[in-house]
Amino acid sequence: MEEKIKCLILGSGPAGYTAAIYAARADLKPVVFQGLQPGGQLTITSEVENFPGFADGITGPEMMELLKKQAERFGTDVRWGIATEVDLSKRPFKVIIDGDKTFLAETLIIATGASARWLGIESEKRFNGFGVSACATCDGFFYRGLDVAVVGGGDTACEEASYLSKLCKKVYLVHRRDELRASKAMQNRILKTKNIEVLWSHIPKEIVGDKNVDGFIVHDIKGNKDVKIDVQGVFIAIGHKPNSDIFKGQLNLDENGYILTKPGTTQTNIEGVFAAGDVQDHVFRQAVTAAGTGCMAAIEAERFLSDQE
Repeated sequence: MEEKIKCLILGSGPAGYTAAIYAARADLKPVVFQGLQPGGQLTITSEVENFPGFADGITGPEMMELLKKQAERFGTDVRWGIATEVDLSKRPFKVIIDGDKTFLAETLIIATGASARWLGIESEKRFNGFGVSACATCDGFFYRGLDVAVVGGGDTACEEASYLSKLCKKVYLVHRRDELRASKAMQNRILKTKNIEVLWSHIPKEIVGDKNVDGFIVHDIKGNKDVKIDVQGVFIAIGHKPNSDIFKGQLNLDENGYILTKPGTTQTNIEGVFAAGDVQDHVFRQAVTAAGTGCMAAIEAERFLSDQE
């Protein structure tokens, strides 16, 4: 049995819920499928202090619960489920949820987000939110005056290290190779910053501590020995993967899988399909910018539907 929906939203982070708030207020009767990580990446963030309106800060899970309630207050239908297949070749768009439920959507807002790439070590999971982070802009403030490590060697890692160097006493940049992959300009900035020390040819082994991080064990490849550095924070900066696999071959994606949108809009290459949040943003990746594009997507979906009538 197929269910028809005027506005279907995939994803329940700041982009998805903001889109739902605007779509519901425009009487589009949106249905939100929460996806693999209900609430998005903010649910694994402890304190959020940079979202406007929360003067004393708020935890990530609390904030997402508030956004959900606000969306539901205006009539959004929030459901459990993961999109497993889509057919965007014609309207209404066919979306399969959990492999067996079929939905026909007049408009589709994709807010499936991106997932941080992690090292895959056990201690990384244990200390996530207690000294381990994948976002310096989000969490760097908590490490003001402390020593931290950044793992990675590309532009993202160098940007994170540069940002943290303005807040922290010492920043170790841990890189497995003997040269950085970042642009020359970025490399020069890193190498000239006095409180950044690059640990060349070092591989992360274990993050240590009691309740919070107090050290990082890395393996010196050339010296063939383990070294412990005393740090209170470890930032993993080995990239993000946009959750866009099911749209390959139908939507235009960049080389890293981010959905391409027309400049200044959330419009994809298919009319009636919009993308918001981290699935189309590899630059800012903030809750507030995701929410902004969620708002844009809902307004554009409403205008699209009005033009069709």
